[in-house]
Amino acid sequence: MGSLTKIARRGLQSGLRAFSSASSEEKPDSGVCDIFKLSDEQKEIQELARKFTREEIIPQAAEYDRTMQYPWPVVKKAWSLGLTNTHIPAHCGCLIAEELAYGCSGMKTAIEGSGLGQTPVVIAGNEEQQKKFLGRLVEEPLVAAYAVTEPGAGSDVNGVKTKAVKKGDEYIINGQKMWITGAGVANWFFVLTRTNSDPKCPASKAFSGFIVESDTPGVIIGRKEINMGQRCSDTRGITFEDVRVPKENMLLREGDGFKIAMGAFDKTRPPVAAGAVGVAQRALDEATRYSLERKTFGVPIVNHQAVAFMLADMAMNIETARLAWWVAAWQTDNGIRNSYFSSIAKAFAGDMANKCVTDAVQIFGGAGFNCEYPVEKLMRDAKIYQIYEGTSQIQRLVISRQHVEAFKQKGMS
Repeated sequence: MGSLTKIARRGLQSGLRAFSSASSEEKPDSGVCDIFKLSDEQKEIQELARKFTREEIIPQAAEYDRTMQYPWPVVKKAWSLGLTNTHIPAHCGCLIAEELAYGCSGMKTAIEGSGLGQTPVVIAGNEEQQKKFLGRLVEEPLVAAYAVTEPGAGSDVNGVKTKAVKKGDEYIINGQKMWITGAGVANWFFVLTRTNSDPKCPASKAFSGFIVESDTPGVIIGRKEINMGQRCSDTRGITFEDVRVPKENMLLREGDGFKIAMGAFDKTRPPVAAGAVGVAQRALDEATRYSLERKTFGVPIVNHQAVAFMLADMAMNIETARLAWWVAAWQTDNGIRNSYFSSIAKAFAGDMANKCVTDAVQIFGGAGFNCEYPVEKLMRDAKIYQIYEGTSQIQRLVISRQHVEAFKQKGMS
C-alpha cells in the first residue's frame, strides 16, 4: 500500500479535522478557500484524488458514458487507495468529491454515492451494526445504497408508503423504491419504511429505518434506468415483497427513521455541492482552454469582452460555491448542525454548475453542441445536481424556514 493510501486510511480512523484557521501572519496558499488551512496530510489526500482523476477517470470518462456500464474497475481501484467510504472526515471526503467530479461526475457518484447509504449507519447505528455493515465496506470494495425515494414520494418524504410490520423478532417489509443510486450493485440498503399506519401520525414518528441485505429473499432489483447524464452510475427501482428483516437491523427505535434520513443529508449535501463545483471547474477550464485557441476576427476569442466576462462570472461563482461547501463541511467536522449551510451550499453549487456548463457550451459555439467535445457531457451531467439529494427548491424551503425561525428568535419579527 502506497504512502498516500496509508495517509488516507489513517485519516479514516483518526478523525482529521476539516480545517484549522490560518494565522494572519501566515502566507495563505493560492485560492479563496485557503482562509481555511489544510494540513499536510489533507493536501496529500487531495493530491491523491487529483492524480487518480487525471490517470484513471478522465481517460475513461467518455467510454463509460457511452457504454453506461458501472465502472467497477475504477471503483475498486479507488477503494484500494482509500478514496471511498463516508467515515473519511467530512472535509477530506468533500476534497475527494470535487476532484473526482472534475474528471467525471458519473464515476464520482459511483465511487462516492455509497456514502449516502452508509451515513444513516454512521450517525445512528449501534456498535454492532457499524462493525457488521460498515466494517465489511472497509474490508472489501462493496457498495451501500440509500433507499428512500418512491415512485410517488420524492421530495415529499412524508408520502413514503413502503411499510414494515413487526411479527415476532422480525419486520416484514413491502413496497417500492425508485431512483436508487447504486441499487444494482449494492451489498445492503438503508430503507425508510412506514411503521405507523395512522395517516395522521406526523412524519417525525411515523417512519423507521432498516438495514436490508441486498440478497434477502423478496428484494427485487429493477432494470437500470437510462439517464440523461451520469450514465455509468447505476440507478434502479427496488421492490420489496414480504422481505423479512431481523429487528436487530432497525436503526435506533421505531419512529426514528425520518430523523435519521434527514440527518444523513446534513452530512452528505456538502460532498454533493463539492461534486457540482468539480463539474463547474472542469467546464471553466475547458472553456478557457478553448477560448485561448479559437480565433475570430483575427484574435483569440478570450480577447473579446463578451467571452472574457463569461469566464469571469464562471470563476466568481465557482469560488463562491467552493467557499460555501467548505463552510458546511467545517461545521460538520466541528459538530455544528449544518442544515442551513449545507442547503445553501448544495442549492447554490447545483444552480451555479448548471449555469457554468451552459456558458461553457456557449463559448464553444457549435462545437459545444457536439458530443465529440467534452462540454456536452458536462452539461448532461450537471443537471442532476439540481435534483438529487433534495431539489434546489427543497433547499430553498429549508433555508427560508431556518432563516425565518432565526429571525423570530432574535425578537425582531
